[in-house]
Amino acid sequence: MRTLSAATALAAILTLGACAPTAPLAPAVLADADAPDAGIPGADVAVTRDGDQWTVDYTFSEDAPVWAFIRSSLTMEARQPWRPADWTVVTPGVVLERVGHLDVLRTLDGGPVPRHVRLQLAPRAHNLEADYPVLAFTDGSVALFSGAFDVFALPSLDVARDLPEDLNGQDLDIRNARITWQDRSGPVLVQGERQRRAVTEDGTLYVLFGQTRMKEAERIVTVADPQLPAWISAAIEGWAPGVADYYARRLGPGQTDRPTIMASWGGPTPGLQSMGGSVLSGLIVMSFEGIGNAERSDESAAYIQWFIGHESAHFWLGQTVRYERSRDSWITEGGADLMAVRATKALAPSYDALGMLQQEVDDCAAHAVRPIEGAAARGDHRAFYACGAVFALVAERAQFRATGGDWFDFLKPLIDANRADGVLTRDEWLDALDAVSGDASLRRDMERLLDEGSPQAAEVVAGLLERSGVALRREGGKVVLGQASPDSA
Repeated sequence: MRTLSAATALAAILTLGACAPTAPLAPAVLADADAPDAGIPGADVAVTRDGDQWTVDYTFSEDAPVWAFIRSSLTMEARQPWRPADWTVVTPGVVLERVGHLDVLRTLDGGPVPRHVRLQLAPRAHNLEADYPVLAFTDGSVALFSGAFDVFALPSLDVARDLPEDLNGQDLDIRNARITWQDRSGPVLVQGERQRRAVTEDGTLYVLFGQTRMKEAERIVTVADPQLPAWISAAIEGWAPGVADYYARRLGPGQTDRPTIMASWGGPTPGLQSMGGSVLSGLIVMSFEGIGNAERSDESAAYIQWFIGHESAHFWLGQTVRYERSRDSWITEGGADLMAVRATKALAPSYDALGMLQQEVDDCAAHAVRPIEGAAARGDHRAFYACGAVFALVAERAQFRATGGDWFDFLKPLIDANRADGVLTRDEWLDALDAVSGDASLRRDMERLLDEGSPQAAEVVAGLLERSGVALRREGGKVVLGQASPDSA
């Protein structure tokens, strides 16, 4: 969480970026969604809205005692599974429950799950840990994430219980479900097209039920809640193309040059300023809520510019290249944080970059007392953002010392070298740091914080920054960045 105002309890919740999910996205592990005849087990799914009634009908490809949902995230606030509360099984003898890290369908008698199972949905816009939520619009429209319906067969509950939280790299037969989407009241919006009855085999889509309109411009397409404050809509439409152009100039082409931005509005909730975002192929999803977002201020405008910059950054760091394992999401999340800081400062020189970087340093020192790589299991996703940004800042200063370059100069060779396979690994990132810095101690201390954490995390962070050339001072155990650095890099 980030506090945007000392006068009000304002929480800016960055729920995730492009590649922070705890379950794999299609390009990472799943079989080719364009080859449904590949013989890989899966399901046909029909999602139907009829007024206020939502039904989901599963037709499974085989008999299995357990069908598990690939994406089984927890809610941000309570750290509880959302699906058992929002989805109700209609088919007799079948239950939906949490087993280990997974939501699963099983039978009460332990036999195979029936080939046909019906559920009723009550879609709610939860804040999820590193996953893609339902978007609820004030006009009654609802956007559902296709990956939420993907399932895979397991031979027993014991196997389900033993699977790790991160399914990337597991030897599992998984493919995207073939989903039919239908709204009795009118067409659904899928990938920019209105269709009476849409069929998809892609676990990385949002499908919009309802009449919220799409606005197309030369460089951006927006689907915005009709009650989203006008100043936020204007900020999105005015800022996103420019920041994308800046990234393209510095890093080469990203995953898309004409993104769609889908933005929902949760209303002017007192005492709150919440911004949640995520990125999929060609799509940025944003949710806004709170009285702090209702009216424009210089502070909130600057933060939204940075926020748009962070989400847009994932078309390069998250979509063009992604991490190998979810425990490595510090690469994409912290990297996108620093990309957004540098882009915002370049395009809006009055932006307080130093203040944002100070928050990253403070938060990393607080969160890295425990291993950063275990943060997802603790629900401590802020560690990935803050410490990833600190590591990026260290790399940037090492680059500056070596060539006079900045964060983008460090990042571009890594992106270019991995465009083919689309994966930027931890070792590749750290190897690049070794090469540009010539100081193996930087890598050693980063690995210490990643793998073990440290009760003296603040001092380890201070050492990393100092040895890379970031000016700072220590005040009562706190690491305080100097004015001349790092913002001048």
